[in-house]
Order: sequence, then C-alpha cells, then structure tokens
Amino acid sequence: MIFIYNLVIQLYVFGIRLSAVFGNEKAKFWIEGRRNWRDAIRKSLKPGEKRFWFHCSSLGEFEQGRPVMEMLKTRHPEFKIVLTFFSPSGYEVRKNYSGADYIFYMPSDTKANASDFISLISPEKVFFTKYEYWHHYFHQLKQKEIPLYMVSAIFRPTDRFFKWYGRFFRDMLKCVTHFFVQEKKSQVLLNEAGFTNTTVAGDTRFDRVVELSKQSKEIPIAKTFSSGKNVLVAGSTWAADEKILAEVLQSFQGNLKLIIAPHEINDGRINEVQQTFQNYKVARFSTAENDGTDLADVLVIDNIGLLSSLYRYGACAWIGGGFGKGIHNTLEAAVYGIPLFFGTNYQKFNEARELIECGAAWTVPDKRSLKNHLENILGNEAARKRAGEAAFHYVHSHSGATGVILNQLSL
Repeated sequence: MIFIYNLVIQLYVFGIRLSAVFGNEKAKFWIEGRRNWRDAIRKSLKPGEKRFWFHCSSLGEFEQGRPVMEMLKTRHPEFKIVLTFFSPSGYEVRKNYSGADYIFYMPSDTKANASDFISLISPEKVFFTKYEYWHHYFHQLKQKEIPLYMVSAIFRPTDRFFKWYGRFFRDMLKCVTHFFVQEKKSQVLLNEAGFTNTTVAGDTRFDRVVELSKQSKEIPIAKTFSSGKNVLVAGSTWAADEKILAEVLQSFQGNLKLIIAPHEINDGRINEVQQTFQNYKVARFSTAENDGTDLADVLVIDNIGLLSSLYRYGACAWIGGGFGKGIHNTLEAAVYGIPLFFGTNYQKFNEARELIECGAAWTVPDKRSLKNHLENILGNEAARKRAGEAAFHYVHSHSGATGVILNQLSL
C-alpha cells in the first residue's frame, strides 16, 4: 500500500507541474512556493527558538486553527509559531499573517521531505486542522516523539479510515497524540475504531467569529448606504446567487437594499455583478463616494477583508455558494443576530443544518421561495427578532472550543 501511496503523491506533483507549464496560475504558485524550500527555511529560522507548528490545508482550516494559534501566542509568547499551508489559496492570502512568526508551504508528503522539514523546524508540539492526514509526516512525528494534535477534527462513516480497506489510513491515526473533535458522532466513530484519545471540544470557528464580531469595525460607506433601510447583506456570492437576488430585489420596489460581496473580486467578476444588476442603481465600494451611495439600490464590495464587518448592517443575510459546490461561512453572519438564507447545497455543513433547525435560517430553492421568506421576515419585526436571537444564541452557545483544547493540554 505504501508503494501505491508514494506513487499517487508523485503523480499528483507531476500533474501540478504539468498544469503549471500550461499556465495554471494556482499550480505555478504551488510549485514556486516550494522551490528550494530547505534553504529558505534554514535562512529564515533563528537558532535556539522554541516552536509550535500549525498546519492548515487552506483558508477554511486556517480559520479553525487561528484561535488556537492566537491564544497560544498570548499565553506563551516565548514560543514561535510556524504556520504551513498546502494550498496556494491559503498561503497567498495569509502569507503576511502577523499571528505566525514563520509561514511556509508544506513540502509534498515524501519520507525525505517530511523528515527534513520536521528536523529543520524542530517543533515541540504540532497541530493539524480538520481533514489533514499525511502518512510520512505523521509517521516521522511519531518516530521523533513529537506530540501531534488534531484540532476541530470531524469524521464521517464514509471516511476511508473506517472502510474494510482502511488499515493503511487507520495507521496514520495511530500517530495522533490526541483528537479534539467537533462533535460526539466523530468521537463515537473513533472509539469504535479503537481510538479513545479523544475530546469533544467543538468547532474553534465559533470562537473566531465571536472575536471578529467584537473587533468589528464601522464602515462609513456601508453605514450611509444602509441608513434607515432594510438591507440584505449577501456574502461570498457566485453568479447563480446574484441572478436570484437580482430577480427578487425587483419585487420589493425600493423597500429593500442589497450589499453584495462576491466570492471573487477581480475586475471581470465585478463587471459581471454590475451587469446582473444593471436595472438598479449600483454603487461600487471603491468609488462609492462618487456614486451617490445613499441613493443606490446595490452596493458592490470590490475589495477583501470587509465581509465579517459588513454583516452588522444587515436586517438579514444571504450566504453564497448554495447553488454550486456548497455554501460559505454562515457563522460570520449569524454572530450578529440576523436571519440567514442560502441555496440548497448546504447538507454537509453541520452549522447550516442546525441553524435551520433552531429557526435562524432557511434554505430556498428558487426566487419565489426567497421572496416569500423575505416578505415574512421583513414584514414581521417580531419574527425577524426571534430568528436573529436564535442565530446569536446558537453561535455563542457553541463557542469555547479553544479554551477546552488548551486547558486539556495544560497550555
């Protein structure tokens, strides 16, 4: 099995190199970011340091590891944080993150790479987030007797670890010192497979969004735009989301305004959004002061880093992605105590299902359904308030995972 695993890793790297040759930008970042990585690390690290290593696949996993990193940094400033990413979509966005002392791409999972990387950074403890399981890294950590912890881990019965052919993958789990899982169901699966080194800590993302809401900054342009009006804040939208929002907005005849933050903000996408809403008065955030913001129907956000603060201006929120691969972060909106709406592809997200169950969110298959739900919520302040309070309580009642993890580790 190890031969097949190594072959798959080699083929994967070859495929990325081939994609880079044919102009795939993400593949180019993946390759370039790992070039001469041994020399780069040697030049970066300072001798005599004590270090913790955090690894995240991409941005989503980073948001789960981040609360633990930041609390550790506060409690133990004498330790340096080494942060690694597998994906360019994580590294390129967070390569200047101030909460880590060193940020690298994680080299591909070969025995030599894993051994050299771990020896170079020499971590005292290692934290991997959610789904990341790599054979050689895990076995090298175990061999070097370096504790490895899984943060916000989640397991499902369909995972390869629990299949009849899963012995090779279960062997990776034997290298983990302790699993901090999100939910009881994951703990039960691990226990049934013979792993009792588990704690149900919850999802650290709840801690992150609570902290973000406390740090929320006022955005004057959004404040002016939303003053005295019902505003729907649509976050991380795709074309399918924007189409239904444009159609529904017309039904409210000026009694509803829209702040829309597309998932991608390159010029092509922003122009596409503006075209979709061509029948409305649209203000673009970067030029909003010249666009008559207060008179606009739609405010298009064309820069990054604002969404988590923008939700505070909403009477309700739309979470994008539900007509594609899956919805984006519902918690960033729910923490502000506002009702949520999203498309039909949400089932793999526990928090989305639970927000629906507690009356804080609704899934809508089409424009008629969204129109009806919006009319019910915006036309009944008591109902809107109940839904918002349910959202707020849900997020805050699930926070605290970070403290559970670090207290369990006596850190």
